[in-house]
Amino acid sequence: MTEETPQNQGTLRNEILAFIWETIKVVAISLAIILPIRYYLVQPFFVKGASMESNFEDGDYIFVDELSYELSSPNRGDVVIFRYPLDQSQFFIKRVIGLPGETVEIKNNKVIIYNQKNPEGLVLDEPYLDPGQETLGDTRLKLGDTEYFVLGDNRLRSSDSRRWGAVNRSLITGRAFIRLWPLSRVAKIPHVGYSI
Repeated sequence: MTEETPQNQGTLRNEILAFIWETIKVVAISLAIILPIRYYLVQPFFVKGASMESNFEDGDYIFVDELSYELSSPNRGDVVIFRYPLDQSQFFIKRVIGLPGETVEIKNNKVIIYNQKNPEGLVLDEPYLDPGQETLGDTRLKLGDTEYFVLGDNRLRSSDSRRWGAVNRSLITGRAFIRLWPLSRVAKIPHVGYSI
């Protein structure tokens, strides 16, 4: 049996302190790297509801890219996360359809965009919609200099700009960037971007 001597106790105490100090350093360095990413670059977001089916399902876990919109503006086709204009404590996920300065009209199950390039209007081609999807409504809205028109991909089950109007740029927090859950659908979220 080995006897504990003051020297052995001192060595053990030094090893424990060294271990604790190394652990503190690892945690501090990890937090210094992770926290800025978490709070300034990407945010996690859980999809709730059916308004974006079948591209985004209830329970999908996605990362939101917050940096891109610090450097540029949302584009048509982007899937964005924003504060709901009628209750800014809630976050919604929708797709950008109309850009600032444009007029968006919905009639006869079509989305028509009026802008400088298309003053007579152009029917929007929407390849991200499921076959048979319907865009109901009879709406015409002129967007201001900082306003966006957004729609859910599941038009029959979406509360969107058809109901409560445009979304101000200041309410948009970022764009859907990558899906992390469910595992069977982990992937970077494709950017549809197109100009008309």
